[in-house]
This record gives sequence, C-alpha cells and structure tokens, in this order.
Amino acid sequence: MNIVQNFIQNFLNRAGSYVLLTTVFSRILSFTASWIALQLIDNKELGVVIFAFNIVSFISPIGGFGLHQSLIRYGALLKSDTEKNSLFIYVFKKGLLASLIIILLIIITSFFIDFSFSYTRYYLIFLSFIIIPSYLFELIKIQFRLNYDNKSFSFSELTYTIILVVCVTLLSYFFKEKGYAIALLLTPILTCLFFIKKIKIDYNAYSKLEITDFYFWKYGFFASLSNVVTQLLFVIDLFLIGYLLNDANMVTNYKYITLIPFSILFLPRAFNATDFVAYTENIHNKKYINNYIKGYMTLFSFVSFFAILFSFLFSHHLLKLFDPKFIKYNDSFHILMIGICGILIFRGIFGNLLSSIGKAQINYYITSIALLLNIVSNNYFIPIYGIKGAAITTSILMWLTGIVSFIWFKILYKNLTPKPSS
Repeated sequence: MNIVQNFIQNFLNRAGSYVLLTTVFSRILSFTASWIALQLIDNKELGVVIFAFNIVSFISPIGGFGLHQSLIRYGALLKSDTEKNSLFIYVFKKGLLASLIIILLIIITSFFIDFSFSYTRYYLIFLSFIIIPSYLFELIKIQFRLNYDNKSFSFSELTYTIILVVCVTLLSYFFKEKGYAIALLLTPILTCLFFIKKIKIDYNAYSKLEITDFYFWKYGFFASLSNVVTQLLFVIDLFLIGYLLNDANMVTNYKYITLIPFSILFLPRAFNATDFVAYTENIHNKKYINNYIKGYMTLFSFVSFFAILFSFLFSHHLLKLFDPKFIKYNDSFHILMIGICGILIFRGIFGNLLSSIGKAQINYYITSIALLLNIVSNNYFIPIYGIKGAAITTSILMWLTGIVSFIWFKILYKNLTPKPSS
C-alpha cells in the first residue's frame, strides 16, 4: 500500500486535490445541465440537438489541427518561460486559422449528407462554431498546466461548467432545443473571455522556435486524430442507434444511460491532467515512470472494483434519477460499467504515456482499428439486441484498446532512446 500512498501524495503535492475536486463538481454540474435539458425539452427534439452536437464533439479535438496537443508535450520539454510564451503564440495564431478551415469543411460537407432527423444540418452548422472557443479554452488550460498552476486550471474547468448550467437552464427554459444549442456555443466563449488575460502571455515577445517543424505538426495532428477517433468510438453507438433503429428517442435513452459510466472517466483524466507535464519531464527516468505506473494501476484496480460493486447495488436508483423508464436498460448499464474499468486500469494511463514518449500515432492506429470493429459489430448486435448490443460492443473494445496500449507502450518504452546528456 505504500506505493499507492506515495502515488496519491505526489498527486496532492501538484495541487491534484484541486483538479480532482473540481473535476467531481464539474461532472456533477455537467450531469445537472443534462438533467435540466431533459426536463425542459421534448426527448425527440433534444435528441436531434444531441445528435448534431456529438458530430461536432468528435471533430472538436482536431481543432487547430491538434496544435494544442503539441503545446502540452513540447511545452513540457522546454525549460524557459520565454520559450513557452513563444510556443503559445505560435499555436494560438496557427490554430485559429486551422480551426476556421475545419469549420468551413464541416459546413460544406453538411450539404452533401442526407440526415435522418429534421434540422440536423441547421444545428450542425451552428454548433460547428464551438470549435474555435473550445480550441482557445484548451490552450488556456494547457498554459496553466505548463506553469504548474493547477489551481487556476481547476478554477477554469469549474467556471466553464457553472456557466454551462446557467446558460442551459435559462436558454432551454425560454427557447427549448434552440436555447440548448445556443448555450453549448455560448459557454466556451464566455469562459475564454474570463480567463484569456489570466495566462499572462506577452504577445510582443515572440521568437521562432526550432521545434515548430514538421514533426511538431505531425505529433499534434496524430494526437488530435487519436482524440477524434476516441471521441467517435464513444459516440458511434449513438450514430448507429439513430441510423439502424431510426428512433430519436432511443438516441436520447442511450445517451443518458451512458452518462454515469462515462462520467467516472473524470478520475483518470484528473490524474493525467495533473501529472502529464511531470511525467513527460521525467519520461527518460525509467524508475520514476515504472513507479508511477505501479501506483496508478494499483489505485485504479481498487477504484474499478468499488465502481462495479456500487453500480450493481444501486443501478435502479441511479437510472431512476433521469427517468423511471430507464430502469429497463439496467443490464446495458451494468455492461458499460464493466467496460469502463478497462479504461480506468489500462487505457487511461498507457494512452497518455504513449503520447508522452512522442508516439501519438500508435494511439491513433489502436483507436482506428477499434472503431472499425465497433462499426462491424454494432451493425450486427444493434438490430438484434438494441442498445444492449451497443453496450456489449463498446465494453469489449474498452478493454481491448487498453490492453493493446499497455503492450505497445512496454515494447516502445523498452527501446526508448536515452536522453542526451547536457
């Protein structure tokens, strides 16, 4: 147990408690926003907005062509604040232009797609503009992390979700599903306006850095593609349920059944958000990395056990919080909870460590193969088992991608080129 205690203590020393508590409150507030929307908006109309938003959500990580991913990894390897300042300015300017290009492509593409639900194109075009403020918000949070200011990073996350709840409540009440869509766009804009000056960037002190070369862009691009495919892996079930069952209500039902299992992922995200810069700086220290892995896996094995136990004991009560009719999907809920543990124990750490050693493309390959398997499997299981079929496929792939990530990292890290002596 000492290794777990040391692991947790190091996490707390990096202001991890702020990140963890804020993530908990943010999850609760996000849950609250979703619950409020469900109470104020008709399920079918809400399902159309959710459908369009999920398309934008899985594209959003590639905003700026992934330069924010390069900022966090390469920024962690830079020594001086002056270099980090210049790197931020570079990804800020280049990323804005790239984000505009992506939005334009989404708008053009939307006119060539025959959507099943009415107004999907309208919401998709409108919500695509979320990509710009979302990208800027990611840059702000990353800059806080690079400066080891995890308190400000935490506060920014909490502020975002508070604004989300307020906007969703007010706008959904007055404008229903249109107000909900407006709230989703307005939230990152308001948050960016509040925090942009707090990162204290000197835009006049820019100097070109040698690291902003082809490999810098390549890393960010593959890291962002990996996140896009990962997001799609989470939401492809919704697309396929909507397509194969042609029922917007089933899209909404599955969305809300997955909320609690997927919300548990705040735990590995909180640890990696706090520690990514630290273990990237120490990536060549194999004793440090091995101890970190042992502590992480031991802790999250315990977390997984208690998460499954809690869900099996109280699943009826948890699902009833949304709507009593969701209780009939109890089996799907249990299956998803078991699947989430594969991410908690394996994928959550080894996917990030692959990025830390500069092998973001491996994450992309793993998730791309998993996505293909997901599509093939769900085309078989969903027509037969409904949303339970989607839950089975997703859970199996959560474990599979986690274990494959573990194997690849072990192979690549063993042959990692030692850091040149200064």
